[in-house]
This record gives sequence, structure tokens and C-alpha cells, in this order.
Amino acid sequence: MSSPRLIVAAAATTLTALLSLTPALPASGASTTANQITRARISTAYELPGDRVYPEGVAVDPRTGDLYAGSYTDGTVFKMTPGHRTARIFLPAGADGRDTANGLKVDRAGRLWVTDSTTGVSVYDTRTRRLLASFDVPGQAPAFVNDLAIAPDGSAYLTDSVRSVVYRVTPRQVAAGGRMTLTVRFDLGEALDPHESGTFTLNGIVADPSGHYLLTADMTGGDLYRLDIASGAIRRVTLTGGDTLHADGLELRGGRLWVVHNTENTISRWKVTRDGSAAKVERRLTDKALQLPTTLAFGNGTLYVVRSQFDKGGPLGSGIPRTPFTIASVRGI
Repeated sequence: MSSPRLIVAAAATTLTALLSLTPALPASGASTTANQITRARISTAYELPGDRVYPEGVAVDPRTGDLYAGSYTDGTVFKMTPGHRTARIFLPAGADGRDTANGLKVDRAGRLWVTDSTTGVSVYDTRTRRLLASFDVPGQAPAFVNDLAIAPDGSAYLTDSVRSVVYRVTPRQVAAGGRMTLTVRFDLGEALDPHESGTFTLNGIVADPSGHYLLTADMTGGDLYRLDIASGAIRRVTLTGGDTLHADGLELRGGRLWVVHNTENTISRWKVTRDGSAAKVERRLTDKALQLPTTLAFGNGTLYVVRSQFDKGGPLGSGIPRTPFTIASVRGI
């Protein structure tokens, strides 16, 4: 596999190019829709110890309400417990050879999934912190494993932002344990709009609660795609009122899709049709207080948003970040 440092550098170059296209931001607190301007409530939910954290992913344990966040810069995974402001380290930097911690999910069995952009995904027991299984990217070509979703049957689906594919890990593979190779379930190379080699494409991904389909966003092309779990069919979702340009993390609940636009300090909310074939934008929040958000997750009746600060001395820019790094709670979107 290519050097992790080279791949991360390429990722930073791609995201920096996207950042240069970002429009000017409106005043802090402005939440806009087609017909109204409202004021959302953004506050700090948790603090992450360390001055170089630059968090990227967040996950909620559906059984306990505990949260987990990962550091893009060194792979540290933090655990946050309701009622405690400051997170503690759950998995240390570099654990099991992990250089980054991007997408995170906790499944119904209490297993924590952590993607490493340069290698693949690792699965841990949240009670014992024991590594249960790991899955590596196949081949030697550049790759960037980014986000993941857990389908109702327990299968995990992971996006590769450079190869424009979605990998699948089945419950049987996890149960077998050990170290295995990821397999491609969906190849969107021909479905996406033409783009230069190495361009970041697929990023956030979510699973339909009924188990019929997945939705994944092309962060460069601005399109959303429906992936049929049973047939493997790929189709572009009809979007009304906007696009998913710069889309990072996604969250799907009750027929609504929340999209983080990671270079615009923006979250958009969409109404999705029952079959996942179309979506219409309902609300859009742009606020500097989001501090360059990368993903989001619902838990404990709250929408939690990662404040990455990638543009403050991280992979997207220079300067000094505001510490401690934090996870925000957002209401009104």
C-alpha cells in the first residue's frame, strides 16, 4: 500500500482545493431556508483533551447513550459519557497501527467500528476494548477509507473517497475474527460525473432503516446516490432545492436526511421520499460556531456535531486552533 503520509497529504491537497471554492459565510447564527431565517442553538456538549486532536468522526452507542469521537491526526478514539463534560481516551493514538480515525459507528451488538483512511476498518468490543476483527483495503492503489454505515442486518458499508467504491463487511466475517481483506459491493466509478484521478468523491453514507437501500454523497460532484442493497443497483437521487456539494457526514432519521457541508460551516436538512429516490431541501444552517464540521449523529435526543477546526493549523490551513477541541450540540435544524 502507498505510504500513509502520502495519502493523507493528497487528501489535504484535495480538500484545500475544495476550501478555496467556499463562498463567504453569513453572520454567525444565521439559519436560512427558502422562505425564512431562523436562529439555531449551538452549544458545546463535550470537550476532547489534547491540543492536536482535530476530530473527524462521532458515533453514539444506541444501548448506553455513550459517544465516541476519533482524531484525524493520530487515530486516538475518545469516549464521552452523558453527565461528564470532558471525554477520556478510549483507544490511544496509534493503537493497532491506526494512523487516523475517520468514520465511527457503534452497532447493536455494542461493537465500535473505526475506519483508518490508509488501511481499512477495525472492530472493537466497547466493554473490554478488545480488537475483534480488522479489514484491510485490497491492492496497492491509493485509497481513502472514509465513512461507514451499519445496515439493519448488521452488515457494514464503507466509502472509499479515492477509489469511488463502497466496501461491505458481513456479520459472518466479523464473527470469524482475525484480519481480512475488504471486498467491494458497489463501484460508482461509472455512475459519478467525470473527475480527475485522485479526486475525493464518496464520503458520507447512511442506511435506510428498512434495510432496502443506502444513500451516499459525492462531495465533489454534489450528487446523492441510492444503492440498492439487494440488487446492487446504483441510481442518482433527484434533489430539489440544492445539492450535496462538500458533503461529509450524513444522518438519516424519520425520513429526513441531515448533511454536513464540511468547508462551508453548513448543515442542510432534506425530506427523503420513502423509496429513497428523491429528496427536497427543507432547511439550511450556516454558522461559524460549527468550526468546520465534519459529521454528525443523533443520540440522547440531541444532534451532535464534530467541530474539526481543520482550517486552524490542521490539514486544511494554518493558524492556531481553539482548544479544547469540542463536540457541539445543535438544535433548530
